[in-house]
Amino acid sequence: MIDLSVSRQQIDEIDSQIVDLFEKRMAVSNEVAKYKLKTGKPVLDKEREEKKLEKLGAMSHNEFNERAVRELFSQIMSISRKYQYGVLPHTEEVTAFQKVEKIVPGKGKTVYYFGVPGTHTQQAMEDVFGTDVEGISCQSFQGVMEAVQNGDADFGVLPIENSSTGGITANYDLLLRYKNAIVGEHVMRIDQCLLAPVGTKLEEIKKVYSHPQGLLQCQEFMEAHPAYEGIEYDSTAAAAKKVAKEADHTQAAIASRRAAKEYGLEIIADSIQQEKNNCTRFIIIGPKEIYTEESNKLALCIELPHQSGSLYRILSHFLYNDLNMTQIESRPIPGRNWEYRFFVDVEGNLEDAAVQNALRGIREEAAFLRVLGNF
Repeated sequence: MIDLSVSRQQIDEIDSQIVDLFEKRMAVSNEVAKYKLKTGKPVLDKEREEKKLEKLGAMSHNEFNERAVRELFSQIMSISRKYQYGVLPHTEEVTAFQKVEKIVPGKGKTVYYFGVPGTHTQQAMEDVFGTDVEGISCQSFQGVMEAVQNGDADFGVLPIENSSTGGITANYDLLLRYKNAIVGEHVMRIDQCLLAPVGTKLEEIKKVYSHPQGLLQCQEFMEAHPAYEGIEYDSTAAAAKKVAKEADHTQAAIASRRAAKEYGLEIIADSIQQEKNNCTRFIIIGPKEIYTEESNKLALCIELPHQSGSLYRILSHFLYNDLNMTQIESRPIPGRNWEYRFFVDVEGNLEDAAVQNALRGIREEAAFLRVLGNF
């Protein structure tokens, strides 16, 4: 049996040779980049890469090594492309976004928000814009999107993610159906309360109305009261409005303290959500693709080629450009079974060279890329 130290020494020597050969290969990649710049050829040549991977895999001596060699050289080629994206000068714009000095409007602007008065989204709107704007309630997420795109609203406010129940998937899908852009976000602590007509006792309640997210956030409370029937409603504030209008002591709503005040209801139990640090992230949407110097987060939608390793190769553009990915959400692509699009948030500004390099690489290698906002 060969001594372990001898084997390790041999591995060290081989690794040293691999590093030396890798650097030689990258030097040649630089020459390739120059040639592509001069001739206008694209960085990615899928047909050539696949033929080369087949040829390299065939050089190995067993099935395991064949797969490993293909994987190894697939990564080397990916690294080479990222290098070429970085060294090639680019004159074309990465996106159509325009830089502006300020996004938040002044007095007299119109802002649509989801839900009836008293909803958490109305509070988020006032936190961002103040009370000088004209806030208009809208009964559907789609209605807010349409109002902004059609010019009826200067901006819209929608919930997009909750810290305890995750992404609000309907709004992710809507972002692609409309030409609006995300121009800001606001994170707000959410305290859910059980509201009922004044004088109602806990034991009288039989039906509890709320938005599906409200019911999910208070699932443990509902399970602790098995006599309660949870019923989904359009929004938390709309549920409070219904309960107030019908004045039935067997009915209650899960909604905010603001909704209790808005509709004259009594708070029977407060902070009933299971996650006591419960927060919701709201997005601000506008009709124009704009950003400011202070914008530090990008929202992207990416569709991948339906092939092994494609997600890793796309996300590695963030790694090699030292960009921090803060969120990823997957959604099925309608009409294409088992294929997905990904909604990704990354730290950065569209003016950053690292962001531009990453977007150029992703745009060339992804099946679809759209920048949803820089805020």
